[in-house]
Amino acid sequence: MAEPIHITRSLSIDPSEVEESFVRGSGPGGQNVNKVASAVQLRFNLAASSSLPEAVKRRVAALAGSRLTKDGVIVITANSHRDQPLNRAEALERLVALLRSGVHPPKPRVATRPTLASKKRRLDKKTARSSVKRLRGRPNEAE
Repeated sequence: MAEPIHITRSLSIDPSEVEESFVRGSGPGGQNVNKVASAVQLRFNLAASSSLPEAVKRRVAALAGSRLTKDGVIVITANSHRDQPLNRAEALERLVALLRSGVHPPKPRVATRPTLASKKRRLDKKTARSSVKRLRGRPNEAE
């Protein structure tokens, strides 16, 4: 049985949930790139994963963006190396990093008001900028 993939100390996923397929890469490799399938396409079914809690799945789904398919599968493609094992390791690292970023809930933003001094500074800068732009124009005949 394969070793579980550790996300945090208390959270890990089963390697059988991660599916790898190898495709021809478009990166460096010269003529070799046309013969060898060194790029890795890693697929992780987030929706069907029993290893992750629902809250983590929701946060990861939001973070995944375009890497998440309509079926709830995260697809990560790695092709920056000429070597297949390096691409496999990079794809797995990127998946683990994505899952780690979704483990901790984001800190809620505390609404604050700008200070009176910061408002005054902003308005002073606007006035100065306005006068610079006004002076760049044509001289006024009436003045």
